[in-house]
Amino acid sequence: MLEVEGLVKTFEGRHGGVVAVDGVSFTVEEGRLFSLLGPSGCGKTTLLRCVAGLERPDAGRIAVDGVTLFSATGGRFVPANRRELGMVFQSYAIWPHLSVFGNVAFPLVSRPRRRRPPKREVSARVGRVLEAVQLAELAGRPATDLSGGQQQRLALARALVTEPRLLLLDEPLSSLDLQLREEMRLELKRLQRELRVTSVYVTHDQLEALALSNMIGVMRGGRLEQVGRPRDVYTRPASRFVAGFVGSSNLFEGVVEAGGGDGHAVVRTAHGTLRARSETVAPGAAVLVVVRPEHVVLELDADDGDEGWRGVVVTRAYLGSAVDHVVAVGDVEVRSRGPVRAGTIRPGTQVRLRFEPGACTVAEADDAR
Repeated sequence: MLEVEGLVKTFEGRHGGVVAVDGVSFTVEEGRLFSLLGPSGCGKTTLLRCVAGLERPDAGRIAVDGVTLFSATGGRFVPANRRELGMVFQSYAIWPHLSVFGNVAFPLVSRPRRRRPPKREVSARVGRVLEAVQLAELAGRPATDLSGGQQQRLALARALVTEPRLLLLDEPLSSLDLQLREEMRLELKRLQRELRVTSVYVTHDQLEALALSNMIGVMRGGRLEQVGRPRDVYTRPASRFVAGFVGSSNLFEGVVEAGGGDGHAVVRTAHGTLRARSETVAPGAAVLVVVRPEHVVLELDADDGDEGWRGVVVTRAYLGSAVDHVVAVGDVEVRSRGPVRAGTIRPGTQVRLRFEPGACTVAEADDAR
């Protein structure tokens, strides 16, 4: 288990100190994969490097399996080479002069003699991990003869062969093309489930985070904006930033008219009322209603007398597995995403917008930082 408490890391810049990590706390349970998701410059890689021991934080505490690796108050800092952690970088960092077997065995055979496993154990451990990443048949091949996806699996095998207490992955799929990323995403998920290695995964790719993680921490400006299960982060974003960064969202500012008691609130917006999930907001509160495009349904019979949101289709886009429509409702544009089988609607067509029950959620209205 990984415990991070009140971690702070500041770098000295030309115009003074820059806070890269600002009081971050989270826990990763044993055998779970926790993703740090956020845009470039949000502090996620710096945070990972602090856990790895490659950066020394200014404040806070880091512990793995109950063993404190860093404590500002206790004056403790365990060097990276003594933390018994595995790390996979963006760059594969493959040794070009070694075979596949040699690359994976390197972390074991390069240990000091008193900590170096016997040759038979090295062979057994390398064989097991190569089998797990499906590279056993290529053990004797030069590492440079592998494809990009195979080299990434090789880098992963090299990190796993030491049987680390914690596996750290810093955007390991970012240099792969789209098809390889999708394949490796599934491979990583399979390996993590089979091996039950406690892992922290850094990425700016929301699909990777949603697909791989048991828990996601969305970072912004050195802080954790929201921590939760992938489904909760996606369906119930806590702020405007999370709603906009994790997937596409329709955002409507409004005022709560009533609700909160039954887990929902009626919110009045400039274009009509919406029933949104919320248990804490009080009547009169200014809020932000978040609606994902896949929860906006378009209907063509928009010219009758029934109440409801109405608009005009501005544009449409075929996405292969889905179709996007952008609908102008007054001075705002609402995005709707539906299955291809539902068909497309020509631009200029008047439509009614229906918001699926339970699909709207309330987030913080004021998100300035």
